[in-house]
Amino acid sequence: MDMHEAKRVEITIEAVMQKRLTDALKAAGVSGYTILPVRGGSGRSGEWSREGQVSRAGGMVQVVCIIRPDRLDPLLEAAFSVVERHIGVVCVTDCNVLRAERF
Repeated sequence: MDMHEAKRVEITIEAVMQKRLTDALKAAGVSGYTILPVRGGSGRSGEWSREGQVSRAGGMVQVVCIIRPDRLDPLLEAAFSVVERHIGVVCVTDCNVLRAERF
């Protein structure tokens, strides 16, 4: 089976910033992404948990995109325009996909 190189971009950001991030991604030509809830974690500011939160304000989400390598820079520029002023982490990894035409 033929495998095709791609990039997996994971952006963890405050839930209240989700729409601003996805709007920026769409404006950069990114049409596919998946949004996952983040239940908790630990970082520079210590441990946190979504448990007991009554609104989106205290939560985090992860937006996952898989794209062709030549489309990475516009995606990162769009993501950074939102993340640079807020809590957020952007990770990029190499991956392979079976159906390259979908990306």
